[in-house]
Amino acid sequence: MNLALGLLVFLGTLLYAYAEALVKLLLPAKRKAVRGELVLVTGAARGLGRATAREFARRQSRLVLWDLEAHGLKETAAECEGLGATVHTFVVDCSKREEIYSAAEKVKKDIGDVSILVNNAGVITAADLLSTQDHQVEKMFEVNILAHIWTTRAFLPTMMKNNHGHIVTVASAAGQFVTSFMVAYCSSKFAAVGFHKALTDELSSLGKDGIKTTCLCPVFINTGFVKNPTLRLGKILEVDEVVKALMEGILTNQKMVFVPPQLSFHFIIAVNDTQHQTVKKTTLAFQGILGQQKRAKPQRSGS
Repeated sequence: MNLALGLLVFLGTLLYAYAEALVKLLLPAKRKAVRGELVLVTGAARGLGRATAREFARRQSRLVLWDLEAHGLKETAAECEGLGATVHTFVVDCSKREEIYSAAEKVKKDIGDVSILVNNAGVITAADLLSTQDHQVEKMFEVNILAHIWTTRAFLPTMMKNNHGHIVTVASAAGQFVTSFMVAYCSSKFAAVGFHKALTDELSSLGKDGIKTTCLCPVFINTGFVKNPTLRLGKILEVDEVVKALMEGILTNQKMVFVPPQLSFHFIIAVNDTQHQTVKKTTLAFQGILGQQKRAKPQRSGS
């Protein structure tokens, strides 16, 4: 393929990818069924985790619930069982890799293969960087990003074997836009968003199109974690509003879910995520053509 033809193919593919992304954004997406799927939710004792578990219970999914808080976990399980769901609970400290791997092995051995993983557990310390203690920084990174990696490493192999699954990353708008007095927290959430994007890219490169990924980026949620939270990233959201958007994102296989959906940046990011793989492959092919052109160029003699 010559350079001119390669350039035309590249530009055509780019335009097609953006047009396809636009159509997907404007047309209503078909919702998938999650009945019978084994869904694992971390941080399920309260707040968004509990609400997410309830929504899956209403859709007749089987549930595995993890949290460090045993009492809240029991309450969540009772609510989900009242909705007709089969529920298994594990008291797990998601800041500890060994506990995550141990609980994951028990789930795989005694219950079955997790097909939907909701990495929801999170911690926050609202303080300026110099006032944030070392152990608080470590805890935020252990729970807000490292736990996502450990759980995914534990359950992804079976998903890849079956080419079926869904990995949900609960991040934050603070993983897209920074806010003062939350340096460590923002950093951990930026890492979570990066993990989601890199994992999505890797699964696509491996041809695992049956494994979906979704990243949730809400502004602050009224879950009681932070007293008098700043409004810098927008209004304080109620849990019901966020879980509604999250479930819609999961059921329609959206890669990024923003709450509230600000069109000014949501459209750009959504289009970019949708067309990313097609453009990436075409760009690499075009770079290959350029490389061939360079290698084929006659070399001048030194004489």
